[in-house]
Amino acid sequence: MTFWDILLLIVSVFLIIIIVLQDSKEDSSNTFTGEKSELFANKKERGIELWIKRITFVLCVIFFVLAIICSFFIAR
Repeated sequence: MTFWDILLLIVSVFLIIIIVLQDSKEDSSNTFTGEKSELFANKKERGIELWIKRITFVLCVIFFVLAIICSFFIAR
C-alpha cells in the first residue's frame, strides 16, 4: 500500500464515523404509518450539528480528491 492508499483509508474511516454521528432528520415513529411531520422541516442547524455538517462536506471533498489521485497511480 502506498501513502495515498493509507491516507484514503484513514479519510474513509473518519467519513464513516462522522456520518454515523449525524442526527436523523426523519422521525422513526412515523415510518410505518406513512405520516410526515413538517414541524421541524425549516429548523436551522446550530452548534454541533452545523460543525458535523461542515466536517462531513470537507471529508467528502478530500475523499473524492484522494480517490482520483489514487486512480491515477493505479492506472500507471
